[in-house]
Amino acid sequence: MDNNKFSDKKTLEKYSSAFTLSDMEIFIFPELFYPLVLANIMSPVIWKWRDDPWFRDIDKKNFNYKVNRIKQFIIQNYTFNLDLSTWGLTTKTKEIERFSDFFDMEMLKKSNALFGYEGDKYYFDIDIRKHFGLDKYNSDVIPYWKTETVEAMNAFRHKENFNRGAGECVSLSSLYAAAMFIVGKIPLEKIFLIATPLHSQNFIMEKEGLITNNRRIVTKNMWYNGTSLSEKARRAMENENVTVVSHISGYIHIINEDATIDKKEYDQFTEKLHEFLVTDLSSLIFLNFLRFKSKFKSLFQYMCDCTGNVRYISIEKMFEYEHSSKYTLSSETRGLLVKEIEEDEFHLSPIPGKFLFNDVESILVKYQGSNLQDIENEFIKISDIPRKLIREMFAEISDFISTKPKLPENNKNYIHTVVPHLSYDHSREKIIDSIVRLSDKSELCELSLYVFRNMDKVDWLPFIKAAIERNPVCYTEMTGKSIPDVYEKLSLMSGDSVYDSKRLALPDEVWNFKHGDGMEKSLVLANFIILSDKSSTVSIDSDKGKVHLKHNGKVYSFTSKKSFKKSIKISGKEYTVN
Repeated sequence: MDNNKFSDKKTLEKYSSAFTLSDMEIFIFPELFYPLVLANIMSPVIWKWRDDPWFRDIDKKNFNYKVNRIKQFIIQNYTFNLDLSTWGLTTKTKEIERFSDFFDMEMLKKSNALFGYEGDKYYFDIDIRKHFGLDKYNSDVIPYWKTETVEAMNAFRHKENFNRGAGECVSLSSLYAAAMFIVGKIPLEKIFLIATPLHSQNFIMEKEGLITNNRRIVTKNMWYNGTSLSEKARRAMENENVTVVSHISGYIHIINEDATIDKKEYDQFTEKLHEFLVTDLSSLIFLNFLRFKSKFKSLFQYMCDCTGNVRYISIEKMFEYEHSSKYTLSSETRGLLVKEIEEDEFHLSPIPGKFLFNDVESILVKYQGSNLQDIENEFIKISDIPRKLIREMFAEISDFISTKPKLPENNKNYIHTVVPHLSYDHSREKIIDSIVRLSDKSELCELSLYVFRNMDKVDWLPFIKAAIERNPVCYTEMTGKSIPDVYEKLSLMSGDSVYDSKRLALPDEVWNFKHGDGMEKSLVLANFIILSDKSSTVSIDSDKGKVHLKHNGKVYSFTSKKSFKKSIKISGKEYTVN
């Protein structure tokens, strides 16, 4: 290990952040984003999915079947979680102090709404601090919102009120990316992670494209279907800046002048994403728009032949019936929907002040693929509805059928970096070996080992720093207790780690999930002692399955299955590891 590298504050903060991976840390160190994907790929957890009966014969299926099977598995086994209690709170003042020596703090406001970002007006309309439960604290207090590895996501099952795994949006996007590679056998080169200040999504560059959105997936057709799911998926792309795009070849950042992503890959991603976000105005898309923007429903009526008689009904009323029917207003099932509508809902004469949807459809068929202005002009010709209202509607139609993502500009200084060549045909062991072998030449590979918590392959100093400085929950929940009380509580806790082999959980993971190896428990106790009295000194010695923590002449002993031989000294914010 090159201990001298950690004499540089920025480097130490970056490698320490590889363990906690908060949203703000990933914004400041975008090179940490993709290592979480590789850490999940190195983990045994997702590889076991291949043997699950749910995925039997998945290799014989087409792309859509594969991704839907993966989606359903994730929906059944993981929930979205973004609370304040799991990973605790910090303050703007503390985080600014951490990063101000090497990062423009005004730029941090572009990464996080809690620092002043105001991209997505939705959140500010509902009062974002109240929405996230922060209104009970002063304005300096913000949540950590750490990103979870797949092990931490699974470990939520041990947490009260959880019966399945959980994670926040970055965790879910990283989980999806790893699952698409391992189970879906989609090359990493086709998977792009997209971060905005308030969200994280993936774009899978296969077929017409696919976006993963928390636990869900959104195809191009779904993007324009006008449902609440697509509305949520669209919101980040429509309203926020894309701050980071991350890929196996590297990353590009909205602020940084340097980018490590392969420029050809980024240009192709940009082209394919733009294609995904644009569609023609067909009859179906127009109906989806009305479903999405309900304020325009009242402008339309439909003429139908009911038992040999011409009848008229408002489109608004038809949408109401659609809610309780298996049929929709689409041309394929519209006739069946009409048959379910009560007779007294129909009118014998045209309803004044409404477009006749039959005429609208004729225009849309005739002008499909034409300029939107031409279609708008035809709408004006067939109705007495005020032109101002028609123009307003078409302005919103334009936004609906064409989203312009605010991506990082491609005029960056592109830096070539060494990246691993990984295939889904490789075994897990071969993938790990490739990453380990390149770790001295590739920062991506080296950081992946840190995120993976491969403690026999990384320097412990950043881990100890993260464990003591950014794990507030285990201390907060034991405030007022004595050291023997905390030791007793840890001793009664399960001795099994949520991480396999020589990988370690952080103190708050141990505390939240009530599972911890002896080495991990000793760091929880050290965290409590140091945060209780910052002038304290703690030493931890581990050898032959025994861990002894010494403080003020007293020894607290734990049993470890990890078999590390380590000597650690913690004195305030001074850390020594041998």
